[in-house]
Amino acid sequence: MAVRASLNLTRQTFTHEAAINWFPGHMAKGLKQMRDQMRTIDLIIETRDARIPLSSINMEFERLVGSKARLIVYNKADLAPVDIQLKVQEEMAKRQQRAIFTDANKKVSHILDIAVDIAKRDPVKYPQFSIMVVGMPNVGKSSLINALRRTGVNRGKAASTGAKPGVTRAVSSKIRVFDKPPIYLLDTPGVMMPHIPDTMTAIKVALTGM
Repeated sequence: MAVRASLNLTRQTFTHEAAINWFPGHMAKGLKQMRDQMRTIDLIIETRDARIPLSSINMEFERLVGSKARLIVYNKADLAPVDIQLKVQEEMAKRQQRAIFTDANKKVSHILDIAVDIAKRDPVKYPQFSIMVVGMPNVGKSSLINALRRTGVNRGKAASTGAKPGVTRAVSSKIRVFDKPPIYLLDTPGVMMPHIPDTMTAIKVALTGM
């Protein structure tokens, strides 16, 4: 009876009538800086969390990117079930969007290969190739940039990282990650959705530390 009683007390649903709002000033400022830099950018790397591939999509980036070339990178793949990764890759392929799963170590060279390939197609158009790395807080953007720099030019840490979200609070200066052709990255602050109307999405975002 005690077990049954405890089961009856288990919460089966999560209801919250109000939308979740958390959009600090540095995020709004960062988003504006991204828009201002967009005309100088050749490729967007949108970093998402492989553990919550849908909940880590920020529609603000959809509006920001527009028609720019974009590569979706699902980071922290070592913490995500392989079957989920396969399903996401299938759906992305249907939408003709490029997606890579990584843990900021594996397949990092593949990300560089894609950028190098685009840059080499038209050296006149791309005397230097600029990439902006965007994503929600704590998806590992700075760790990814450091891994790309380590792989591309064999140099150490360039972007600050930390266990807590919000370490990067402004768009960085350009970080060189490849020499021939010259490829540069811009690190950006993690930007949340201004409003999260769906309770389950908010819970998933909170549980993964965003």
